[in-house]
Amino acid sequence: MKPSSKNNPVHHTQKIKVQMHQLIDHLREEIGEVTEPKAQALFETSAEVVTGPIKAFDDYENKSEEAWRTEPVASRSKERTTNASRR
Repeated sequence: MKPSSKNNPVHHTQKIKVQMHQLIDHLREEIGEVTEPKAQALFETSAEVVTGPIKAFDDYENKSEEAWRTEPVASRSKERTTNASRR
């Protein structure tokens, strides 16, 4: 049986990325609505900050970072688990 899209993490990451892009657009629109330079800088900086999580979501979807390619902790070898518990 094919898993539903509700169980597919990529389905969720894509939906959240759409919302983050909408937030970026809104922040940048607000720059033109205010005249105070510090507020404009706040909105632009915030828009730039939100691009970071979007890249992380892209990396997760594409498995382009090592963290997203590693095996789950439960399936790692016993030796690695034992060493970790000695810390």
